[in-house]
Amino acid sequence: MLFLLMAGCVENKHSTNDLITVDVTAKYPYKELILQDFMDVEYIPLETTDEFLCQGNIWAVGKNVIVATNFNFSGDIFLFDRKGRALKKINRKGQGNEEYALFNRIVLDEEKEEIFVNDISKKILVYDLYGNFRRSFPYKKGVEYYYQLTNYDKEHIICWDGSGESNPKAVESPSFYILSKSDGSIIKEINVPLNKRTSTLIILSRDEKTHMTYSLANTPNPIHKFRDRILLNEPSSDTIYRYSDEKGLIPYMCRIPSIHSMNPEIFLYTDIITDKYDFMRTYEKARNGEEKDLVYDKQQKTVYHCTLHNKDYKYQKYLRLKGKNINDEIASVESLDAFDLVNAYKKGYLQGELKEIASKMTEEDNAVIMLMKHKK
Repeated sequence: MLFLLMAGCVENKHSTNDLITVDVTAKYPYKELILQDFMDVEYIPLETTDEFLCQGNIWAVGKNVIVATNFNFSGDIFLFDRKGRALKKINRKGQGNEEYALFNRIVLDEEKEEIFVNDISKKILVYDLYGNFRRSFPYKKGVEYYYQLTNYDKEHIICWDGSGESNPKAVESPSFYILSKSDGSIIKEINVPLNKRTSTLIILSRDEKTHMTYSLANTPNPIHKFRDRILLNEPSSDTIYRYSDEKGLIPYMCRIPSIHSMNPEIFLYTDIITDKYDFMRTYEKARNGEEKDLVYDKQQKTVYHCTLHNKDYKYQKYLRLKGKNINDEIASVESLDAFDLVNAYKKGYLQGELKEIASKMTEEDNAVIMLMKHKK
């Protein structure tokens, strides 16, 4: 039975109810995709003022509000409207009970006009859209950090428990939590079946005197939500699950060979889910580990290595459907640097709306935000 199962996986043939099987060592055929063939694209130039110097690190996009920061740790949180006009700059960085030290995630609840700031001090702080403190709640005791907070529904947030990154023996701890937005209480613990933990951290060196460890991280985005579909990607598991309140964990995708049989390990990370494609990538756990983009074509039921092109921007430096969950309208977001856009315009690399925007820009302007939206 095991032989037949493995043979079926290698052949990459699936019935409607079969798992998607991905061999992380395979040389799949290449597929070139044009973004606009399956996504609608919207470009938003962020307004530049003396107070609003923003590099365009986008955390959330609502119907009326965009939440952004810089890529440094200044503590500034910028709010723009959907036209890119500057609305408000918030900075509550500090050591007080109502302040954050260093955040790794911001979640927008536009309906309640709140932002949730996930702080390294093991607490989540909630502010209104003017920066006024509303409430905070601590992590569950014993949890190192909540990772990739994501809106689950109107009343709840879902997140990954990243404790296994620093504690490989934490096999029995839950992989994911569903939290109340009102008080942070854990509504549900989701346990992905594990035999052992595998950390994604790459240890570079250890200082025996100070016991400090220096490492590189290539942490996945373990939660991907699209309409009624939620994929949960626990790096230590060979199976990626689809989750629902009614049915719990449902196997959705399996990777071969097992992550626990490899040295160095090659991780399979899911990325954006669309109606036609599931985007993925493999990552080799090494100092200069190789990373490859994959896509599963749902109609052809086949895995490909893929290259993604934006027809509006010839030779765009970096385009991948990767990163933060946005919402059911917007699959992904890319920040286009003003310096690069102005130079691309001068070289004739741009067309359409993007060309028109870049023609009015200077190299010192704020970024242009590229929204990649699901076609209706």
